[in-house]
Amino acid sequence: MPDLVRAAVRTAPRTTEIREFPLPAVGDDEALLRVEVAGICGTDVKLYDNPVIGGPVIMGHENVGIIEHAGPGFTRLHGVRDGDRVFVEHYVGCYHCEWCRIGEFRHCEATDWRTNSDARRYGYTPATNDGTLWGGFSEYMFLPWNAVVHKVPEGVTAELAGLVTPLSNGIEWALRAAGVGYSDTVLIQGPGQQGLSQVVACKQAGASQIIVTGTARDKARLELARELGADHVIDILQEDPLERVMEITGGRGVDFVLDCTSRAGVGPVLLGVDALKRREGVLLIQGELAAFPDFPVKKITEKAITIKSARGHSYEACELALEQLASGRFPLEKLATHRFALEDVDLAIRTLGGEGVGDVIHISLLPGMTREQVAALGAGA
Repeated sequence: MPDLVRAAVRTAPRTTEIREFPLPAVGDDEALLRVEVAGICGTDVKLYDNPVIGGPVIMGHENVGIIEHAGPGFTRLHGVRDGDRVFVEHYVGCYHCEWCRIGEFRHCEATDWRTNSDARRYGYTPATNDGTLWGGFSEYMFLPWNAVVHKVPEGVTAELAGLVTPLSNGIEWALRAAGVGYSDTVLIQGPGQQGLSQVVACKQAGASQIIVTGTARDKARLELARELGADHVIDILQEDPLERVMEITGGRGVDFVLDCTSRAGVGPVLLGVDALKRREGVLLIQGELAAFPDFPVKKITEKAITIKSARGHSYEACELALEQLASGRFPLEKLATHRFALEDVDLAIRTLGGEGVGDVIHISLLPGMTREQVAALGAGA
């Protein structure tokens, strides 16, 4: 292993520097991960534009790599050893609270930066903390005893495993939170990596009708949605989406609406309220809006709508995502559309944010490869 590790460090909003750090020492219950793939998603775009944590931060919270060196205690605790390929959740839980005990590390106070100023979470924690390498935009990553790791099944490549986070979110939000199941009708708003992952989750669960909305710029994504199992796609700029949903469902409306849009305002929620069936539909929303003027409480209560929130994933959802990737049932490799080298992190994030080439769904950052090596691989998986 090298003495120095290269990492891309966010030093200010929309500003990255490539820096070198000493390789951290590894104790009995710790490990070092050689990062193969760090996925880039919409959250990275938001954190890059408007950081929620001050100080120098190595971003990257969707991380896959090889255990380069694990202490004996780490191996006993996690069941992984040197040479194993693992997916590392971005949550770093305490392992003894009620949430960690049931695999809901996302709810642990030790990893929640919103309520704990000393929280640990990959891609969020400043590099000034012990261990330094707290993000995947780095050649190596530090794994403390309480890192949450999943062994990647044989036959699942690093880039494919890099899709675990969006796919596990799809499973968590659509199946565990919303409750989509056999013969249900579903409207998925937004054909990005989260929306497409929820198409797969709903199809696997046996949904009878899956409808996906997008716009003209989403043409390739909507085509992929069909390939992954969507029954209908709607360009909301070309058709009235509510009229089309009612036409597809024979005037009944859908059982579930899953909002996977980004920075789309209140429109998707209002459409979801109207598109749900007459009584007791379920609306899944994200926390994009800090406030919602004129929230239609009367209509929601009259239709007996249940509102669920989409936030992160459980340990079980990650395991199910890995099983799904290993099954080969869906062409999930098509979600990984672009590759970038470590020195091109700034370009990679801006590209996902719409400041570059089109038809981007999910980006794989390859920290161990040069720009030339990445270029030789091609655009995506």
